[in-house]
Amino acid sequence: MLKVGQTAPDFRLPTTDGSVIQLKKFRGRKVILYFYPKDNTSGCTKEACSFNENLIVFEKKKTIVIGVSVDNILSHQKFVEKYSLKFSLLSDENKNVVHSYGVWKEKSMYGKKFFGIERTTFVIDELGKIRHIYHKVKVDGHVNDVIAVIDKMGRE
Repeated sequence: MLKVGQTAPDFRLPTTDGSVIQLKKFRGRKVILYFYPKDNTSGCTKEACSFNENLIVFEKKKTIVIGVSVDNILSHQKFVEKYSLKFSLLSDENKNVVHSYGVWKEKSMYGKKFFGIERTTFVIDELGKIRHIYHKVKVDGHVNDVIAVIDKMGRE
């Protein structure tokens, strides 16, 4: 399990615009790396729209927002278009990154067990170190909590 202070595992994943994003290319900037269960579901839509509505705040703080799920690129493209999202959504269909970040978990709904992404956000500093981890994220108020952590990092 990843811990605060560790270097965030590097990865290369495809994004909705056809490019490939590699985490280490963002050294020198803060990164909000959030993992979410599924495009176009109520909680995931609310979370994505909340990050999107605050992009200017993150940009002023030299912070990149990246969302990751195991949905395919076509699903991401439809999600981005439907909600006019202006940040990158990455597709981890092979589940390599969700496993390396420890967010692929056994879950339960209505008594049925299954595996999926546990909604988790990692705040990564300019050197690629994990500065904060939010496990089992509750969407309401989450983006404000992330902004507060970014602000605190700016004062240290």
